[in-house]
Amino acid sequence: MSREGIFPTFFLSGFECSTFDWHDKGRRDLCEETQHLGHADEDYRMLRSLGIAVAREGIPWPLVDKGGSYDFSYIDPFLAAQRRYSIQPIWDLCHYGYPDDVDPFSDAFVERFVAYARAASRYVIERAHHGPPFFTPTNEPTFFGYMAGEWGWAAPFGKDRETRRRLTLALARADIAGVKVIREFAPEARMIHIDPLIWVVPPRDRPDLAEAAHRESYDDAYIAWDVIGGLRYPELGGSPEILDIIGFNNYSFGQMEYREQGPHAPLEPGDDRIRPLCDLIEEGWRKYRRPCIVAETSGLKGGRPDWLNDVVAESLAAVNRGVDLHGICLFPAVDMPDWGTGEWVKNGIADLELLPSGALMRVPYVPYVEALHRWQRRLNRVTELDDDPFDSAVNLEDIVQAAKEMKPEADADWH
Repeated sequence: MSREGIFPTFFLSGFECSTFDWHDKGRRDLCEETQHLGHADEDYRMLRSLGIAVAREGIPWPLVDKGGSYDFSYIDPFLAAQRRYSIQPIWDLCHYGYPDDVDPFSDAFVERFVAYARAASRYVIERAHHGPPFFTPTNEPTFFGYMAGEWGWAAPFGKDRETRRRLTLALARADIAGVKVIREFAPEARMIHIDPLIWVVPPRDRPDLAEAAHRESYDDAYIAWDVIGGLRYPELGGSPEILDIIGFNNYSFGQMEYREQGPHAPLEPGDDRIRPLCDLIEEGWRKYRRPCIVAETSGLKGGRPDWLNDVVAESLAAVNRGVDLHGICLFPAVDMPDWGTGEWVKNGIADLELLPSGALMRVPYVPYVEALHRWQRRLNRVTELDDDPFDSAVNLEDIVQAAKEMKPEADADWH
C-alpha cells in the first residue's frame, strides 16, 4: 500500500535568513552573519550527505528590491548549490524584513510585495531543477507581529497589542495577494504557511489573567492562519487553497507564562502546565485540516538528540490521531547567533567554529546526526540521497505503519 507525501524526504532542514531592521543594530543579514552565503555549496552538500532533500531558504526582500527593480544575483549561489546537490528549496519571500522605504500599514506595502513576489518567484521558477515550486510568502506573520509590533525588537518597532495585530493583518493581506499573483503563472506552486505553536498559561498567583492567556493561545496564536485560510476577514480573499500547507514551528520557549508586559516567560522543564506537542499539533491541524509539517524545531546544545527523539515521538503520536503530517524540519542546518546577544545558540545540525582566518567552520554535532539517522532508518527513509531523490515521494504509509507499531504516548515531560 502506498500514499504519496508532498516531499521526497520526511526530514527537512533550512537556513536562518532573517533580514530585519533590528532595534539597536540596523539592517541585518543572518546569511552573512552565519556565512551561509559564502558556504552555500558546503551547506547544501551536508544536507545531501544527511539524506535531507528539502531546505527552507530565503530571498532577502530588502536587499534585492531596488525600489521596483530587482537584483536577484544574491541567491545565485543557493540556486547553484540546490541544483548541484538535488535539494528542493522552500523559498521564504519575506523573512522578517521589508524595504526601508515602504510603510507596512499602507496599501503600497501590499502592492510592493505583490510586484516583488511576482519577480522573485519567476526568477527561481525559471531556474528550478525540480517542481513544483514551494513558497512561504511571509514567514511567521503572527510571530513577526509580536516581535516587531508589540515588543519593539525590529521595524516597525511597535509597542502595543493593537500595532501587533495590525502588523499581522498587513502581512496576511500581503501574503494572500502574493499567493494569488504567483499562481497566475505557476498554478502548480505550493504554499507553506508557517507560525509557531504556542501555549500560554496565567501565573499561578494571577488567576485574573487566565482569560488573557486563553486569548493568546486560542485567538492571537491563530490569527494569520485564520485570515489566510479565509476563516476571519474573508474580504481579504483568504481560502483553504491559499493556506494550502500549514507549518507548525515548535521550540521549548513556545510554552509560556503570561506577562502583562511581554514577552511572556518560557515555562521551565518539568512545569506541570506544559502540554504535549502532540496535543498542540492535533489542535492546529483539526482547525484547518490541511496537510502539515513541523516547519522548524531544534533543541539546544547537548539536548539536541533528546529533543529530536521527543519531537518525532510526539509527531508520530499525532499521526496516530489522524493528523496529515508530511515532514519534520530540523532548523537550522547550521548554527545561528542569538538575535539579541550575538552568542552562538548551538541549535543547528552543525555548530560553527571561528577559525583564525575569520571563516566559520561547519562542525556537525555527531549525537544529533546519529539520532537523525536512527529515525530515518526506523521510518524506512534513506540516510543519504541517491542520484535522483525526486524519483519518488515519501510513502506516508511507512510513517503511519511506524506510528502504529511504536504506539508513542503524548508526553508533556520534556526533560
